[in-house]
Amino acid sequence: MTRLSATTALVVLLLGVTTGCAAGPVSSPPDAPRPAAGATAPGPSATPAASGIDLLFLTMMVAHTEQTLEIVRLTRDRLTDADLRTLVAAIDATETDELTTMRAWLREAGPSAGPGRHAHDGHGVTPTELDRLRTATGADVDRVLREVLGAHQRSAADLARAHLAAGTDPRVLDLARRVEQSRSAEVRLLGGATG
Repeated sequence: MTRLSATTALVVLLLGVTTGCAAGPVSSPPDAPRPAAGATAPGPSATPAASGIDLLFLTMMVAHTEQTLEIVRLTRDRLTDADLRTLVAAIDATETDELTTMRAWLREAGPSAGPGRHAHDGHGVTPTELDRLRTATGADVDRVLREVLGAHQRSAADLARAHLAAGTDPRVLDLARRVEQSRSAEVRLLGGATG
């Protein structure tokens, strides 16, 4: 599959689920793979309470997602590659939706579950990498974004994969599964960049 076709397929898949997420739970079988967007909205049909490890994962993912959105928003208007612009738009839409969902779940869990300043220490993009994104010009913007975002999304996939082995809340596990799948696909589309 060409990069254009893969990018287009991922964007259609991600945006299609993102726009449908407000409708409520997805009725497909629980083991059916789904893209990262479209986590079911929190509501009165409560699932088992999230464990401490689930809340830690959500807290770390909120911080990670906030950084992802900063990365894409720093560069989206300066990208020269149309396919990369399309991918960045899909990431922005998907992760904005996921961020809303994760914050709602943390609010449901109570005030002690909210993200702390240290939630992403040592795992996020560095100030130097953000400066590289801010100062890059021309085609370098695309190259630097591929490097920085590729490494950042690989980190999200790794975090989600680790949570799949430890989490307990079905909806958080579902989110982790979808994050792992979508971020791994994004890393492939970004060229496997590791930073």
